[in-house]
Parts: sequence; C-alpha cells; structure tokens
Amino acid sequence: MMHDYNCWWGMGWGMWFIPLLIILAIYFLIKNNSQNKNIQSPESPMDILKRRYAKGEITKEQFEKMKKDLSND
Repeated sequence: MMHDYNCWWGMGWGMWFIPLLIILAIYFLIKNNSQNKNIQSPESPMDILKRRYAKGEITKEQFEKMKKDLSND
C-alpha cells in the first residue's frame, strides 16, 4: 500500500502549518525587538528635574532649590 505523503506537505498540514510557523517566528522577533527598545537607562534625578521644569510643573525658584539640593549629595 502506497501512502501519498504530498497530502501532508502539499494540500494538508503543510499548507497552513509552515506559514503559521513563519508568522509566529516573525511575531516573536518583532515582540522581542520592541521590548528591547523599551529598556532604557534610568533617568538621573537631574534629568527628571530638568524635564519637570521644561514641562512647567515646577517654578524657576523650585528648580534652582532642588538643583542645589541635588548638587549637595
């Protein structure tokens, strides 16, 4: 009795299984790459202070006082 193996890789499982594996591999590569981009060096306290001042969250006087406090450490 002869088996037609082409049905497994031509019209059967292989028709959707191999492309599915390729799509999953691409998905995980993209996901892993995007997670690596999100990993950044932590901001220094001075960077945070400058950002807050630039956004207008603190006044110039508050900025100068906090800057002086940070430089004393």
